[in-house]
Amino acid sequence: MNTNFLCPKCRNYLNVGENLVFSTRNRAGKGGLILLHPQLGDYTVVKHPDFEIGKGELIDFFCPFCNKKLVSDRNANLAKVLMLDDKDTEYEIHFSRISGQHSTYKIIGKSVEIFGEDAADYFDFLNTGNF
Repeated sequence: MNTNFLCPKCRNYLNVGENLVFSTRNRAGKGGLILLHPQLGDYTVVKHPDFEIGKGELIDFFCPFCNKKLVSDRNANLAKVLMLDDKDTEYEIHFSRISGQHSTYKIIGKSVEIFGEDAADYFDFLNTGNF
């Protein structure tokens, strides 16, 4: 399946080859690029070895084009991007901004698919109808 990922602000493409590219900032204010695997539920991360991120640290994700913060409008601990599938159906993708936390949500309308062993951490946001 051919999928594309877009910034929800400027709608530029975030995927290159087998990665999603983000500009990020850690709690110490240090910036770095992070590459994430585009397969939902695959939590492979590639970054520069000197860009330190502690487990459990809240990371700020930014679009590498417009530099807008990609924080979810549904929960401040989640980032948000858009995904287009091979039929150009558009989904919201929300994923944890907390290093080491594996939780991702694929949302279209009232339909939600969940991925990751930590997805239950955000069931309250799903059960309250905030989507």
